[in-house]
Amino acid sequence: MGASPDMIRSVIRGSGSALPRNAVSNDELATRVDTSNQWIVERTGIRQRYIAGEGETTGSLAIDAARAALADAGIEARSIDLIVLATATPDNTFPATATKVQHALGCNGGMAFDVAAVCSGFLYALATADSMLRTGMAKRALVIGAETFSRILDWDDRTTCVLFGDGAGAIVLEAAEVADDGPGVLATRLHADGAHHEMLYVDGGPSTTQTVGHVRMKGREVFRHAVVNLAEVLGEVIDGAGLSVADIDWVVPHQANARILDATARKLGISPDRVIYTVDRHANTSAASVPLAFDVARKDGRIKPGDLVMFEAMGGGFTWGASLVRM
Repeated sequence: MGASPDMIRSVIRGSGSALPRNAVSNDELATRVDTSNQWIVERTGIRQRYIAGEGETTGSLAIDAARAALADAGIEARSIDLIVLATATPDNTFPATATKVQHALGCNGGMAFDVAAVCSGFLYALATADSMLRTGMAKRALVIGAETFSRILDWDDRTTCVLFGDGAGAIVLEAAEVADDGPGVLATRLHADGAHHEMLYVDGGPSTTQTVGHVRMKGREVFRHAVVNLAEVLGEVIDGAGLSVADIDWVVPHQANARILDATARKLGISPDRVIYTVDRHANTSAASVPLAFDVARKDGRIKPGDLVMFEAMGGGFTWGASLVRM
């Protein structure tokens, strides 16, 4: 039999990330909040997080991450014709923070918009860009997750403020003709269930309170749903790609809580050695956490060309999803 004909896939050409200047340890946080390093580490695995300071915004972090991804890919910004930026903490209610990134990079004229799916945002943004590349609406895309969650935290609520951090991650995606066993996004599944709004939400907004509001969360319920939903969607993606758990080289999960990562891996039968953990150093950076972790694992040499990598996340809404990519 002859070789399979080439197909159009969205291929990752590069990645980049950006973090605020200020790293805040658990001990430093304990001087401002009624908590301790031991309490935080035992429940979450978090040891520090980065907090945006003066002049640092979701937009500025996204721009830095995008520039790093373009440099890594060896691609000029002017060739980018699509920017999809996932964030729950935009610089302004409008316009989209993606347009700020577009202008700073000097690639005006193409498409640029934000996606709001909280911690699953990067997966939603990746799926959106993948669809647009495969159908020919664009040729090269920047997919970015960027957040300044510190700006919507209630610093008197130790059950939430210790969990989150700020940062940005980005990838360059390019539509390319590849063989069946070639690189690119292989399968994606996304879900949402608005019935669980009250379990994880922000108690503000322009149309309701005319304020930004603060994060509110019922942690125990979120944990329970996360383990079940993530295991199910990972199974859906693996089945959709016609593969098995044993075929996956790396899982790059949303970095919400080390206990969720461990429980999900056990439920699927995936070795913890194949799961990328950065929650200890970044905390939960919402839509930025998957691309941040991915960039770390690419740059330190763990994720290599040819590897099968599974992205997965769940966030407020609830929203959740997973995507399988061959490098």
